[in-house]
Amino acid sequence: MTVKVIDFGKDPGRVSHRRLADLPERVVEGDPHHESTLCFESPDGQMVAGTWTSTPGRWHAFTDRDEFCYILSGHVRLIDDDGGTRTFCSGDAFLIPDGFRGYWEVIETTTKHFVIRHQDTD
Repeated sequence: MTVKVIDFGKDPGRVSHRRLADLPERVVEGDPHHESTLCFESPDGQMVAGTWTSTPGRWHAFTDRDEFCYILSGHVRLIDDDGGTRTFCSGDAFLIPDGFRGYWEVIETTTKHFVIRHQDTD
């Protein structure tokens, strides 16, 4: 089996669309729409990588994962449960560690590259 390097800009990936309002317990503000292109998934499904775009809105952050993000365009804010706020724009890179509790807020339509490592649920 040949292992190939994945070029996010050239390899097609698998595209999915989601209206976050379809998960009403998550949305806090707005009507964010997401488009994700999954470029990589490890054989065990524990790690995924790709590109994501979201329209503005605020929602409860997903948990039980580590996520590295690189913002290609746009403007987001992460707000922890204690009210601490971090703002990120084009060119910024950051890591959201497993255990983070709080909110994602997309201030202007944002596109990012991401790598997510899911935590075992065993």
